[in-house]
Amino acid sequence: MPSLPPPPIEKPGRIKVYHSLASYESTNPREISIEEGDIIYVKEEPNDAEYYTAKCGTKTGKIPKNFVNSDENMSSVEFPLHEAAKRGNLPFLKECLQNQVSVNSLDKSGSTALYWACHAGHVDIVKELLSTPNVTITSQNKMGDTPLHAASWKGHLNVIQILIESGANVHARNKDGKTAADMAGNPEIGALLKLTMRNVADPGSIDDYNSSEEEDAD
Repeated sequence: MPSLPPPPIEKPGRIKVYHSLASYESTNPREISIEEGDIIYVKEEPNDAEYYTAKCGTKTGKIPKNFVNSDENMSSVEFPLHEAAKRGNLPFLKECLQNQVSVNSLDKSGSTALYWACHAGHVDIVKELLSTPNVTITSQNKMGDTPLHAASWKGHLNVIQILIESGANVHARNKDGKTAADMAGNPEIGALLKLTMRNVADPGSIDDYNSSEEEDAD
């Protein structure tokens, strides 16, 4: 009798981040207790499940859905990775990534956290995101801008150099037909990008256009 194929690997549920507004005391060994003010990472479960799987600090366990879904108990942290990238909050960004918040999730503008890190010029954040497996480096937002467009427009030369070394598509055009070189914040950046464009072949298309793991936010 032929052996059965292995069962498919279950894709983990999306991780949502909450700020606890109230404490919860566990009622059985599989639950976790949380304190007011804690940051909670919650894995989405099927609608008929009574519990979420959650992580708080070093603790992992179950927490009732009705507690998490109450606005009196929990405040949802919208786009936590993006906020960490914008503010240059490296410890929080690392914590989000360690708790499986998607590195390629999109905010309402269709931008990734990498886009905002490049926009703000936070070199340490950019390096951390680029070191994360499966990160998309040339994902375009709703305006067609890539992280390279953002860094060029804002004049962050050191970020641009990192992106080029990491393989960013210097030929990518936004919805206005502009490349990052066209949006250069100063002549030095424009010259660097134009030189790179001459030395690097145009791939002709961007394979990872809006290829993030998450769909555009509503």
